[in-house]
Formats: sequence, structure tokens, C-alpha cells
Amino acid sequence: MKKEYLILDKIKGPLLILSGVENAAYDEMVDIVVEGRYRKKGRVVQIYEDKVVIQIFEATTGMSVDNCAVTFTGRPLEIALSREILGREFNGIGAPRDGGNEIYSSKKYNINGRPMNPVARKYPRNYIQTGISSIDCLTTLIRGQKLPIFTGNGMPHNELASQIIRQATISGANSENFAIVFAAMGLKHDDADFFRRSFLEAGVLDRVVTYMNLADDPIVERITTPRCALTAAEYLAFEEGMHILVIMNDLTNYCEALREISSLKEEVPSRKGYPGYLYSDLASLYERAGMMEGKNGSITQIPIVSMPNDDITHPIPDLTGFITEGQIVLSRALYQKDLYPPVNILPSLSRLMKDGIGEGYTREDHAEVASQIFSAYSRVQEIIALAQVIGEDELSDTDKLYMEFGRALEEKFLKQGYEENRTITETLDIAWKVLSILPKTELDRISPAIIEKYYLILNQ
Repeated sequence: MKKEYLILDKIKGPLLILSGVENAAYDEMVDIVVEGRYRKKGRVVQIYEDKVVIQIFEATTGMSVDNCAVTFTGRPLEIALSREILGREFNGIGAPRDGGNEIYSSKKYNINGRPMNPVARKYPRNYIQTGISSIDCLTTLIRGQKLPIFTGNGMPHNELASQIIRQATISGANSENFAIVFAAMGLKHDDADFFRRSFLEAGVLDRVVTYMNLADDPIVERITTPRCALTAAEYLAFEEGMHILVIMNDLTNYCEALREISSLKEEVPSRKGYPGYLYSDLASLYERAGMMEGKNGSITQIPIVSMPNDDITHPIPDLTGFITEGQIVLSRALYQKDLYPPVNILPSLSRLMKDGIGEGYTREDHAEVASQIFSAYSRVQEIIALAQVIGEDELSDTDKLYMEFGRALEEKFLKQGYEENRTITETLDIAWKVLSILPKTELDRISPAIIEKYYLILNQ
């Protein structure tokens, strides 16, 4: 027999405090009836002896300490899942927000997921082609990897995310076993409309599952949005055998919600007011990517992280960099040059790309070309600093060639259209055309056999 608690101790923002509670469990879902008419949901976020703190998933307007009836369900937040979720849009707790029917399934899944046994993990190998040269060539995304995009306010990360969703392909995968799970946290209404419109126009809506939390939705729902999305991804990957690309936008909004709720709970703050458990909380999201032995599916993550004040040492990008396997960094300086996508290739890296590129995956020259571009572009930055002191006319002939290479790399290789989808072969051929500006003696990261095969052919 379920107990109903009729008197609350306190209501504080989105939190209810209740005492005299028996056998409550952390993360347990709670049903709340306000004035006998309005139903709301909440979950237990803190327990101290017989006192319980409950987060409400909706506004607490109209609630008081003596007009609510609280019932504990004995279960965590669970969502029903089936293949019917493809092409649908849900809110942060898994309820439909596209006007469609509820998902009916005999299976319900805890949104916190189950930890993946490290021994059962498969090493990521095959690459995912995004059609974007700066990513495919220099920071290659590998299936089963977690590769964040570090961006700043006002930068075109929404356009980049949309382009990746429209263009991403995996070798050996097709529309039957490849899908995108898109988790949006704290998104503005016009940005949400942009994503819906771009998916519809590109004809990819039927392979995208969206979990959308808007800027004016409850912040508590923002905490559960990525967990619902990742639970759906795990179901599609490990039970339906699909390859899933999860894009989470924007993790900074998620962390801000975490900080706000932590402050309301009066927890001791850590760096910049964020809770001390921010690292482990982010890890509980990021570590749900990967592949498992005996399972055909995979989960690849691209979290998008806005850097406050473009500060890459801010706690959110800093901790994200510790957990994930590289990063793609967007540059405001390149964006101001009207260069899209404004990927700053020097601080960007993909730690797993070495095992998913080369012969049998992309092309045998890929690794050496990427290494040479990094080396040459790094030299370009040194020469630009020198030219600012002595003037470009005083540079040596070789240095002038490097300056020409730098301009060509940005204009022909890094810059591409929002609708432009390049294959890996096209990307590498463009890279060779740009590298051919430099004399062969400067290509010290590429073997002579590879130079003979590609450098001469592309310059005949």
C-alpha cells in the first residue's frame, strides 16, 4: 500500500523538502497532485535520515506546503523505447512534444543506463565521414569515439552540428542501421526551429531522434535530457544493432543547470561555483559511448561545449578534455575572416584517429598528409609573427611560400560551404593541391614513395 504525504516542509525554487518519509530511494520518481487536479512529476535528489529533497520537473507555480499530495513510486525515471522513436521529438523526460502518440512498449529503461563493462569494450576502428575536410582529414571521427566541439557564443556551432547530422556516413552502414540521436539542452526557440527545418529539408528526419529541452523549459528537465537521449542510443545500438551518432548541444547549459540546482541544495561549491562532482557527472554521460563485444551496434558522441569568454581553461571544457578522446576547437579569429567552418586545427586533435585511418580505412597517405599539414601550418603561425616585426617583404622565399600555403589552406581546404559534402578522397586531393605550393624538400613528414605517387600526379 502506497503512502501519501500531504504536508510539505518547504518549497524552494524547483525543490520540495519533505520530512517523516520512510524507505525513500535516491533517484526515485515521485507523483505530486496539486489541489487534487494538477499532476506533476519529481524525483528524489537528496536524502538525510527521514528528510527528502525532491526536484520538480515543472514549474512550482500554485504549489504550497499544504495543497500537495506526494506519492513515491518506488522506481527511477524510465522511458519506453522501440524503433518507433526514429523520426520523433520528445521533451527532456521522454514525453512526446511533436503532437504524436506515446511510445508503447513492453520494455522500459532506466535513463541512468547500465555501466559498460570495460572488459567488454571493443576498440574503436572505422571512421565516420562527416563531409567536412578539417574534421575528416585532421581530427578524424572514429566510430565509438567521444569527440567534443569547443565553441564560443555567437559561433556557427549549430550550423556545424546540423551539417554533420545531414552528412555523416559510416562505411558499411546504410539508412537501415545508421541513425542520429540529437539532445538539445537550453536551446532557444529559433535555434530549435532551425534544426527542425534543416532536418526536414535534408530528408534525414526519419533517422533522427530528438530530445529537446528549450531555454524556457524547467532547468530540472535539462539534467535528464542527455540521459534520456543516451538511453535511447543504447537501446538502438545494443538491442537493435544500429550505429548511433549522438550530438549533445549544449553541455554548458547542462552544467549551468547542474550548478543552479546544486546551489539550491546548498552544496559546497567548487571551481567557479560548479559542484565538486562535475567531473564524475560529465563522465557518467561521456562514458556511455563505445562498442561492445558481441554487439553489432556502436555509440559515437559529439558533445558541443560553449566556452564562456572563449576560455578553454574554464572548468567545463577543461574537464571535458580530460574525459573525452580529443576536441575540435572553433576559432573566433577564423570566423571573423568569414571562414566556415572556423575550425582551429592546431589545438584540435583526435586521439583515436591513428587506428581508424590509412590503407583499408581511408587512404594510405592520410596519416602522413595530416601530420604534414599540422607541421606546415604551425610553421606558418611562426612566420606570421615574424612578418609582423620585419614586414612580409623581408621574408625569405621559402617563408613567402609558407605564407602562400597558409592562405591557400584556409581558403581552399578549411573553408567550405554549408551544403558542401566532400568525400575523404576529395578532401585528401585538395590537401595535396595545397601542399604542392611547398617544395618537395619541405614535405619532411611524408615518405618519398607517397610524395612520388601523389605530389607529381596532382601537379602534372
